[in-house]
Amino acid sequence: MTTYLAVAVEACAALIIAFAAIEATIKSLKLFFWHRNFTEELKEDIRLRLGGWLAVALEFELASDILLTAITPTWNEIGKLAAIIVLRTVLNFFLQQELQKAATRKRYLPK
Repeated sequence: MTTYLAVAVEACAALIIAFAAIEATIKSLKLFFWHRNFTEELKEDIRLRLGGWLAVALEFELASDILLTAITPTWNEIGKLAAIIVLRTVLNFFLQQELQKAATRKRYLPK
């Protein structure tokens, strides 16, 4: 049962990534073809939104890995899980920094 749950959670991560990529692609194409005088801020908004969804998908992937490790906790699997946790934490840390920098820039931009 846990294996099926882990596969379902991983499928949810894949769907999140797919929809986020589709959304970013559509917004990018609209920006490129219909708003020729776009600002860097608009591109950054698309990039940060995609990054935010990728961070959510990483959380789902981590949940799936935790479920699979709970089934057969070998040292190899625990090591892989530890590596994934470190990677996810580092990615989320840098993504959070980017989001904070973008928010700070938006606060100080003239309106």
